[in-house]
Amino acid sequence: MNAKELKSEGLKRVFAVTIKNADFENKISNKISALSKTTKLPGFRPGKAPKAMLMQKFRPAVLGEALDEMINEAAGEVLTSKKLTPAMTPDIKLDKFEEGKDINFEMSFEILPEIKCGDLSTIKLEKPVAEVPEEEVEKTLKYLAQARRKVVKVSEDRAAQKGDTVVINFVGSVDGVEFKGGKGENYPLELGSGSFIPGFEDQLIGKKSGEKVDVKVKFPENYHAKDLAGKDSVFAVEIKELREPKEVEINDEFAKSMGEENLAKLKDAIKTRIKTDYDAASRMKLKRQLLDNLDKEYNFDVPQGLVDAEYKAIIDQYNNAKKHNQLDEEEKAKPEDKLFAEYKDIAVRRVKLGLLLSEIGKSAKINITPDDINRAIMNEARKYPGQEKAVFDFYLKNKQAVESLKAPVFEEKIVDYIFEKSNVSEKVVSLEELYDFSETTKSSAKKSSSKTETKAEPKAKTSTSKPKATKKSA
Repeated sequence: MNAKELKSEGLKRVFAVTIKNADFENKISNKISALSKTTKLPGFRPGKAPKAMLMQKFRPAVLGEALDEMINEAAGEVLTSKKLTPAMTPDIKLDKFEEGKDINFEMSFEILPEIKCGDLSTIKLEKPVAEVPEEEVEKTLKYLAQARRKVVKVSEDRAAQKGDTVVINFVGSVDGVEFKGGKGENYPLELGSGSFIPGFEDQLIGKKSGEKVDVKVKFPENYHAKDLAGKDSVFAVEIKELREPKEVEINDEFAKSMGEENLAKLKDAIKTRIKTDYDAASRMKLKRQLLDNLDKEYNFDVPQGLVDAEYKAIIDQYNNAKKHNQLDEEEKAKPEDKLFAEYKDIAVRRVKLGLLLSEIGKSAKINITPDDINRAIMNEARKYPGQEKAVFDFYLKNKQAVESLKAPVFEEKIVDYIFEKSNVSEKVVSLEELYDFSETTKSSAKKSSSKTETKAEPKAKTSTSKPKATKKSA
């Protein structure tokens, strides 16, 4: 195999590679020899057929496989001999293949940039911390009590009011024609919950059990059922029963019903849970601060192929969010060309930070252990109270899902390592400051619910092994 470098500009590399025909024929011969040990031809025992006969019969079948193997082996040899690490799978352009002649192909790829990690102890970060105010604990207690309260039938003859639950039968129609999905019986509707079309619940306030009401409402313009969006409708409603909430007394008995020993223990548990949420918000802000710091302090070229792949992923997320009407108001208002220009900057930042964190992790010899993965799975399970077993079973049966956890786990271990090395001071802030994420950089992205919330985070994948080359005919 001979390789000649044709281009070396920035991270771009192009090589012209030649595989000697003799080496290719030897590869084919070895493959056919391997086949001959198990292949039976008429008149011959397995392994006893003449080589020439085997070559004539099986050469066409093994030729393509041998060609692919030779090209990939040659490409890997180029990378090894030149001590180059490609950012992505090399692109192969094969010259016209002719029997009996040397194989020539062009191999182009981008290499990973050389990154020199600086002294992490020079990084200065300010960690925002907030104490849990007693009123937050009380507010949570009241919320828990409200969530566990029961509704009882109203015995007195009175009109429905906000907070009551009315049990209703209803039939909806548009222009006098009943529409699909607009009918219900014995449906418990809490007045003021906002669970029905705007204006529906308001028209039942002041009505009594046994009354029949024609509720007139207009479906929202963005209603999920396109045939009803923006249309006027009438719901024939019959109030079958009126119920009112029975308040739950917050005491030791209530605490026991929540699984705690007494009210004091329940308050401590709530405070701990709230503090955990505060700590998560604090870490998020500290991490963003760190990424902004790294982005500012380090400058190096990034592989365009990785940037293009990241940008495509961002645009795909945007288009999917747009399709399902999940864009925020800022995204809707901004021209797409300007929005996409910002996404391009975000893609560059993510790739850059991904490569940098990967290099820091490599230098620090940070590895992912089975315990790290188990903790990650447990953290995922905690997000779904009552369904923990289903989550564990999902990861147990889905190897690909487990693999998807490795990148974020590796990233968080690297971030923790940098935090330990950095000069981190604490600053007591208000809750408003703790949860205010608006002071992020442009490339950190806005607080989009559909995609840009995590665009400041490094997600670019890098290649550290010999990739299988993709072959394209010239």
